[in-house]
Amino acid sequence: MTGSNCVSKPMRLRRSVFCVLLAVAAFAQSPKSTPTSILSPDQMRDLIRKAADNDVENDKKQRDYTYTERQEVRRLDGKGQVKSTEVKTYDVMEIYGEQVQKLVSKDDKTLSEKEARKEDDKIQKLIDKRKNESESDREKRLQKEAKEREDDRQFVREVADAYILQYVGVESLAGRENYVIAGDPKPGYQPIHKEAKILTKTKFRVWIDKEDSQMSKLNVELLDTASFGLFLARLHKGAHVTIENTRVNDEVWLQQHVSVKLDARIALLKDFNVDVDVTDRDYKKFRTDTKIQTLGEVAPQK
Repeated sequence: MTGSNCVSKPMRLRRSVFCVLLAVAAFAQSPKSTPTSILSPDQMRDLIRKAADNDVENDKKQRDYTYTERQEVRRLDGKGQVKSTEVKTYDVMEIYGEQVQKLVSKDDKTLSEKEARKEDDKIQKLIDKRKNESESDREKRLQKEAKEREDDRQFVREVADAYILQYVGVESLAGRENYVIAGDPKPGYQPIHKEAKILTKTKFRVWIDKEDSQMSKLNVELLDTASFGLFLARLHKGAHVTIENTRVNDEVWLQQHVSVKLDARIALLKDFNVDVDVTDRDYKKFRTDTKIQTLGEVAPQK
């Protein structure tokens, strides 16, 4: 998340949230509204599945947008005091169907000429690679991306089955009414998706926009220590995340803010605590038929 590689995929919450971030998320405040209608368990499951499907579709539509992402990482000591802070800001764009990040500032200061040129060279290298990509290689890449999207969809849809759901009520966010649903792990649940085992160790609260059936906010908390990944990373109980989405251009819901509080340990390394704050802004739509010939050739839609 904090590396300077401008061609890494931007942080997008989904299993691109849900796989890791669900594992590090927090169950936050209580609702202030009184339920005006009651959703049945079946209605809640259907609503969550619908929101999950919409979220995957949002990921496709997001590729039609450029935006700015600011990532702030605060490393904490054992007492919770900030030891160091690192801030990086990226321009996020699409190049030949692939979202990439270009580092534009560090610690809220513009990059030096040398650093900026290095970032430009990385982007140009990717452009040249994709421009010369064979049809078979392109097809393989697109098939892999499609499979990943379907995996995302199946993973997130499993949320509806892995929890005991409770209808909390209706709450207004940004002037729009939302259903609020809380979920606790279902005792004895056997995950179907290979990465869904993390669901048995988390609880959540989700805000789903009544009109659009879109996830506008999500809080998740890790209830027990969880291990994952090749290097046996361990996330400790109490790790949490808050995710907020926003309606853009009256056609898509995109990530606006992510807050992560993480207490973890990587095998062979010491424990570490971090707070991460990610803000996405300045979404601008561009023409998807634009052919990128040189660096930065992305025509804004009029």
